[in-house]
Amino acid sequence: MEAHGQGQRPGIASVPTHAVGRANERRAYVRARLSLPLRVHRVAGQRDAKASSLHTHDISSSGVFFHYPQQLELGTPIEFEVLLVDRPLGRGSVKMCTVAHVVRMQDIDKPGWHGLAAVFDDIRYIRDEPLPAT
Repeated sequence: MEAHGQGQRPGIASVPTHAVGRANERRAYVRARLSLPLRVHRVAGQRDAKASSLHTHDISSSGVFFHYPQQLELGTPIEFEVLLVDRPLGRGSVKMCTVAHVVRMQDIDKPGWHGLAAVFDDIRYIRDEPLPAT
């Protein structure tokens, strides 16, 4: 679980938008256009039966936008993981596991799918190998 100081919001410390490009907008936090594997585990406390191959459309230090095959109400809690780093043979992978809530839902060009924007409420990182001692 990430530790946060008083007055700080949970989120990723820094997104390297210089390397991946920025989404063109006026948001408080810069969003990077990244297509990262995303897996939804729970929606409103219930296991996600619609788990399929999902990807982020863009991500920032405070939230994510992705396409989802179900319409969700604003404020709906959602638990998911994003694969940040994937190494061969599964060694050196890093997953971001988060509890978030839906802040925007929009129609997209894909029938039966919806664009969801979610804000991170809690983040923890899982690495499949320990960090080297410093």
